Amino acid sequence: MSIVDSTIRDGADTGRLRTTLHDEAHRIVYDQYLPDSNQDGLVQELRLISEVDRAHLVMLAERGIVDSARVAILLDTISGLRADDFADLRGIPMPRGVYLAYEGQLVGRLGEQVGGVLHTGRSRNDLNATTARLKTRGPYGELLDQVAELARTLLARAGAYREVIMPAYTHGQPAVPITYGHYLTGVASAVLRGLDGLLEAGREIGVNPLGAGAVGGTSVRIAPHRTAELLGFTSTAPNSVDAVASRDFVLRLLAACSALGVTMARVARDLSSWTAEESGLLRMADDLVGSSSMMPQKRNPFLLEHIQGRSTASLGSFVSAASAMSTAGFTNAIAVGTESIRHLWPGLRNTVDAVTLLRLVVDGAEPEHERMEQRAVAGFTSATYLAECLVMDGMPFREAHHIVGKTVLAALEQGVSLTEAGRVRPEVAAVSPGDGSSWLDPADVAGACAYGGGPGAASIEAALDRLGAELDRLQAEVTARRTRWTRAAEQLTATVQRIVESS
Repeated sequence: MSIVDSTIRDGADTGRLRTTLHDEAHRIVYDQYLPDSNQDGLVQELRLISEVDRAHLVMLAERGIVDSARVAILLDTISGLRADDFADLRGIPMPRGVYLAYEGQLVGRLGEQVGGVLHTGRSRNDLNATTARLKTRGPYGELLDQVAELARTLLARAGAYREVIMPAYTHGQPAVPITYGHYLTGVASAVLRGLDGLLEAGREIGVNPLGAGAVGGTSVRIAPHRTAELLGFTSTAPNSVDAVASRDFVLRLLAACSALGVTMARVARDLSSWTAEESGLLRMADDLVGSSSMMPQKRNPFLLEHIQGRSTASLGSFVSAASAMSTAGFTNAIAVGTESIRHLWPGLRNTVDAVTLLRLVVDGAEPEHERMEQRAVAGFTSATYLAECLVMDGMPFREAHHIVGKTVLAALEQGVSLTEAGRVRPEVAAVSPGDGSSWLDPADVAGACAYGGGPGAASIEAALDRLGAELDRLQAEVTARRTRWTRAAEQLTATVQRIVESS
């Protein structure tokens, strides 16, 4: 078999494209993930329940509510169930739900006097509110990491392309000269606001609802602050009704995802326009585009369409979650704790996918320097600067606007540059420095626009420094949350082991 035949069969070379799709993009776009099976979902739920159980039992023992000997037996038995991935619970009937089947298994093994104390001072209602927060940590933490990486990539590319001149567009038309780095800096600003919004939206999952009971707390002298510490929460719920009735974090997280998603969809639209052959401002690497099954010449930037599709899927999840939640009274309700929250997971997953794809695209998109500059010149993007020069020479802005408009019209009719057309107008020629041969060059004009957050070198440098510091601040908060969760889990495991070994 020839090398050509081999590469065609393996899909590594289409003739026009010399590489396969980027591995990370392929995983998102093509890998067919089956939904978690019922068994996998059961194990995940039981692992979360048993984690809460371990913290609750430690607290009961420390408070002297249940003697350490019985707590140690329960903890040891729960550890065994976790080690076996709850094999004894898989496939058994659960007519009254997962928790009661699990508790029944413990009672059946250990008897009422031991297994029956697990639920002391607790309800399924506050338990479910707690496990919902624990379950959110995984996908939420992944999303925070990916958004931070997107921001880091945007800032790196912005720094690399801070001098690459291009037109800024308004209403689809060339407007003023900026740089590609300046555009990416603007996107980074919006993405960092999105990261800040996600961090704020996730503060509620740091509140421990355990102890709220069914809805009215408990007369058992529990210590919610201790279970909060052992489970990595930062505070306890001050009101038992709110603790079991509310899943506000679902709506806040999906709203934050939606706001970020709108930004990503808009950026994908820009990049899609700029990678079109007629525009030719950006070129994607071979591992970020697709080919056609029929048309050999095609280089399709199809990942941008996936970004557009997935970036705002969270908006649909928000509407679904809010609709389900709004049907319930303000107390514990299945419509809130089950029906509403189930829309959070696809909302987070789609946002993670969109963020990851956009990061790959931004990192792998190369600006066509000459083409960008040509479009800045041909689009007369220096016209506003020329009008401002006339204003600084004492002319009212509206008069300057009119004169420059006529100059642009003359340039179009004569097929010459704005600089050449301006030479024959006395008002324009009077403000041109020297021979005026290149004073309206878009690069010089962009450099002069250093005020109001413009693309001037000092302005971009200041923006990149500020945004870099903001990213470091937000990244530190992300790291602190992850560290708290990890250390709490380690502390809980060590405490459980100590109680088991000492009894």
